[in-house]
Amino acid sequence: MSVKETNKKEENKEELEKATFISIIMRMATGAYISLGLAVDPTTGKKNKDLEVSKYLIDSLRTLREKTKGNLDKEEEGYLNNIIQDLELKYVKEKEPK
Repeated sequence: MSVKETNKKEENKEELEKATFISIIMRMATGAYISLGLAVDPTTGKKNKDLEVSKYLIDSLRTLREKTKGNLDKEEEGYLNNIIQDLELKYVKEKEPK
C-alpha cells in the first residue's frame, strides 16, 4: 500500500471517529424519514413506508431527549426538538388515510 493510500485511509478513519450528538440525531432522523416514505432508501433505491419503524425511531428520539435533558447545549437541544416536532407532524400526516 502506498503512502498516499495509507494517508487516505487515516483521513477516512478520522472522519468516522468525529461523531457528534447532532450527527447521531441526523442518522436516526434519516431512518425515520426513510421509513415514512419521504426519502429514498439507499439500500433499495426506492421509497418504502413502514410506520411501525418510523414510530419506533421517533419514540427513540423522544427517549434520547428525555435522557439528555439538561446536558445539551442550545444548538443540540434546539436541533433535537425541531427534528422530533417535524417527524411527529409528518408521521401524523402519513398515518392519515388517503
